[in-house]
Amino acid sequence: MGRTSMNKDRIMRTGGRLERGFTFMELLIVMVIIAILSTVAIPVLVQHIRRAKEVVLQQNVWAMRHAIDRYTTDKEKPPGNLQDLVTAGYLREIPKDPVCPECSWSEIPTQNADDLNSGGIGDVKSSAPGTDSSGKAFSEY
Repeated sequence: MGRTSMNKDRIMRTGGRLERGFTFMELLIVMVIIAILSTVAIPVLVQHIRRAKEVVLQQNVWAMRHAIDRYTTDKEKPPGNLQDLVTAGYLREIPKDPVCPECSWSEIPTQNADDLNSGGIGDVKSSAPGTDSSGKAFSEY
């Protein structure tokens, strides 16, 4: 059968009209497949985003602690606050907490006996509420 005879046969079966497009069932099947894939993919995506925020939080806390240590070693006294680290060039900016962007960092005063007289911060922690995916509180980071 040639191509033109197939088109004529189709026209005859549809009452003289040449129909193109998808049937309702074909569209419905595609929509169901997309819905099933979405129900599987979206929770995995949300879990990966949450884990990525936890890793960024750990890296930010590590960077600030490292900057506090370098500042304390160089200046022989701890920084008064996190802004001192930026002013002195140890950090470009104070990083945001990725888990809770509106939360401020908890500045922990220095515990060293020599540094008690001078004050300053010796550590920094997240003040984000809640726990990470392993059950550890964000405030313990």
